Amino acid sequence: MLDLRHFPTYQLLLLSMETDETLRYPIGHYTLPEQPLTAAERAAYLQQLMQLPTELRQALDGLNEIQFETPYRPGGWTVRQVLHHLPDSHLNSYTRFRLALTEDNPTIKPYDEAGWAQLPDVAIVPPDVSLILLDALHARWVVLCSQLTDAQWLRTWYHPGMQQTVRLDQALVMYAWHGKHHVAHITSLRKRMGW
Repeated sequence: MLDLRHFPTYQLLLLSMETDETLRYPIGHYTLPEQPLTAAERAAYLQQLMQLPTELRQALDGLNEIQFETPYRPGGWTVRQVLHHLPDSHLNSYTRFRLALTEDNPTIKPYDEAGWAQLPDVAIVPPDVSLILLDALHARWVVLCSQLTDAQWLRTWYHPGMQQTVRLDQALVMYAWHGKHHVAHITSLRKRMGW
C-alpha cells in the first residue's frame, strides 16, 4: 500500500486542517512577569536556556532533506529556516543582554527576522553549523546570566518596535519560551506527519 505521508501535498493538506493559531503557537503565548523573578524562578528559566541546544538536536534527529524543507505550517518557515533562526535570534538577545548590562536602558536595534530567514546562507549552511553556534552561544549566555546580581537582573533595554522597556529577567522568560516555541514547531510537525 502507498504511504501518502511522504508526499508534500498530502502533508500540506494535513497542516491546513489545524487552526493557524495552534500551528503558530503550539505552546501558547508567553507572559512577561510584572514582578521581578526570584532566584529560583530565574534558575528554572536558565535551565531551559541551557537545555535548548540538546532539545533542538533531538527534535531534528533523523530528518531527511525533504523534511528539512517542509514548512511547519502553510506559509510558514521550513524546518531548516526555524533551525537557523534560533541562533540568529538568540545572538541578538545575547547582545542585548550585554548592552543592557553596560549601558543605561539602551535602545536596541530590531531586525527583519523574515528577511534573515530568506538570506542565501540559510539554504546552504549545514544544520550542524547552526547547532554548534547555538551550543557555544548558550554556554556563554548561561554563564553570563548565572553571574548576575539581583540588581543586574532589573537592568533594561528599550525595544522601539514593541515600544516597550524590557527587564533582563523578563527577557530571560521571553527567550526561554522562544526556544521551546520553535522546538515545538518541529516536534508538532513531526507528530502530525508521523515522522
